[in-house]
Amino acid sequence: SGGDCPGLNAAIRGVAKAALNKYGMKVIGIMDGFRGLVENRTVLLDDKVVSGILNLGGTFLGTSRDKPQKMPMGGKKLDMTETAVQNLRKLQIDCLVCLGGGGTQKNALHLQKAGGVNVLTLPKTIDNDVAGTDTSFGFDTAMGIGAEAIDRLHTTATSHHRIIVCEVMGHNAGWLTLGAGIAGGADVILIPEIPYDLNAVAEHLLERRRSGKRFSIVAVAEGAISKEEARAREKAEKELERKSEKKDKKGRRKEKAGDDEPDGLNLVTEPMASRLARDLQRLTDTEARVTSLGHVQRGGSPSATDRLLCTLLGTKAAELLAAGSYNVMVAVRSNEAVPVALEKVAGLRKIVPADHDWIKAARMVDTCMGDHA
Repeated sequence: SGGDCPGLNAAIRGVAKAALNKYGMKVIGIMDGFRGLVENRTVLLDDKVVSGILNLGGTFLGTSRDKPQKMPMGGKKLDMTETAVQNLRKLQIDCLVCLGGGGTQKNALHLQKAGGVNVLTLPKTIDNDVAGTDTSFGFDTAMGIGAEAIDRLHTTATSHHRIIVCEVMGHNAGWLTLGAGIAGGADVILIPEIPYDLNAVAEHLLERRRSGKRFSIVAVAEGAISKEEARAREKAEKELERKSEKKDKKGRRKEKAGDDEPDGLNLVTEPMASRLARDLQRLTDTEARVTSLGHVQRGGSPSATDRLLCTLLGTKAAELLAAGSYNVMVAVRSNEAVPVALEKVAGLRKIVPADHDWIKAARMVDTCMGDHA
């Protein structure tokens, strides 16, 4: 469930082939994520069905972002947990295998706690922000696409002596932008974990020009924010927290229309990368252009590394299913696939630490991370 990404078919294949051929299990595919579970749309998976899909992008089962406990139905969001659990029992499912990111881990744990069903998850996301695992499948492919895009942007930037701002996916974690930026040789890398100083970025670009370098590549995560925006967000969140602590005489929170979101966080309509490019053009007097990679990073065939990872995770999942080891996520730890209790990862997000070796390496090759020139 959740967003599509390279490697989903490879992971499905890994689980199904090992379960079928090694352990003689019956495998049922559920269409379109948790929505397909609620609507009872399934397909029997045999060896023929899952053959030839290792290198295919996307997922032949389909996916969706719908949650069992908040499912859009007839213009309303309803709790369909009971229906999902009933369908699992009708299908005589011993364990529900969920492939997804942070939201999927939480939804799987919800089904386990609310309905008493057995679940097992695999970490999937191009953002690489699933807690409890060294890496997630889909990340390597997306990082490679990002690095190649930055490589290609160098030629235009060099030819026209421009600043090119390349927006990379990643709302809350900067792994993808950081990895692609370093691999592609970006001159500036801006990630959500490090609020940037616009003037510091501009000064870095000006210093490059003064040293004879007449172009620059800025890799920016879609969730990157300036120091001013970070302070405003922190203030708004504290105000929201303060308001939530106010309770009426009956002990209930006093609410006003719209106070469920901090003021000012959803007012920006212009794409962040476009605004950044315009500001840098003004401050450096250098022509700037914007490229947004968007969903291009999610598409296409998975890399060899992701195919190998998916096969490792999928076959380990089948091994755990055969052993009756449920309610865990199959994580990557030091190049090994190991089970981690789902309760220890659900609801958590893995972000880039300030002292991470990738950040240290980027700074050492004179990459500006936005916090100082």
